[in-house]
Amino acid sequence: MPELPEVEVVRRGLEAHVLDSVIEGVEVLHPRPVRRHLPGAADFARALTGRRFVAARRRGKYLWLALDDADAGDAMLVHLGMSGQMLVQRPEVAAERHLRVRFGLDSGTELRFVDQRMFGGLALSPGGAVVPTEIAHIALDPLDPDFDDEAFVARVRRSASGIKRILLNQTVISGVGNIYADEGLWRAQLHGEKPGTALTRPQVRLLLDAVRNVMTSALAQGGTSFDALYVNVNGESGYFDRSLDAYGQEGRPCGRCGTAIRRVAFMNRSSYFCPRCQRGPRL
Repeated sequence: MPELPEVEVVRRGLEAHVLDSVIEGVEVLHPRPVRRHLPGAADFARALTGRRFVAARRRGKYLWLALDDADAGDAMLVHLGMSGQMLVQRPEVAAERHLRVRFGLDSGTELRFVDQRMFGGLALSPGGAVVPTEIAHIALDPLDPDFDDEAFVARVRRSASGIKRILLNQTVISGVGNIYADEGLWRAQLHGEKPGTALTRPQVRLLLDAVRNVMTSALAQGGTSFDALYVNVNGESGYFDRSLDAYGQEGRPCGRCGTAIRRVAFMNRSSYFCPRCQRGPRL
């Protein structure tokens, strides 16, 4: 699933290519991506037609396009799910195989929502231009200027959960998924199962800095792409996967000590870590 850097790359692309564009028409080619719009696909198309995109915003892994009024208007909320793509195309470009929703814009281009697995979706959020109510419960992300570092440190140190579980809890810190959790933990030399209560304040601050740094580096390289499903609005893939130190590196030597990176099962996924640099908690 795309994490904060990948979603931010898409947000920046939308900001550059679709703002101030009026939606001249909406074609919903499959109803599932707009399933959260209870009046149905036809009503979703009518509700968006004639509106103008005026701001592109993000919180964690969610992004939204403010409509008509960036401070008090409605918004179109976007979640990319496992395979969602927001592409800006010329109308003459052939439809993608998994094209689900098409927006014709007065700029002469189209905004297309493409989603192979259809876990993502679009929704109209009334009054959601600043922050959609549907995602108001989600915490700020570590790249947000309003993120409260000390509140995060305190909350981590009160929790007996493993630190990786805390990083993946979107009500504590948003935007961090499996890839960047493993990378941040490797940089901070912390094992993911170490409980928050066992961490010192300097360790939590170091981890937060590591997560920020790895996400900033990923942003500079267009995000992480392991297959063709994650692309930016121009259909281009990121290449931060070439710079990963832990995630997906099972059996390869740790960049610090040379010990083989290990993979273990974690919450129906995998965790990657160096067994020497990232000592597990004592039983």
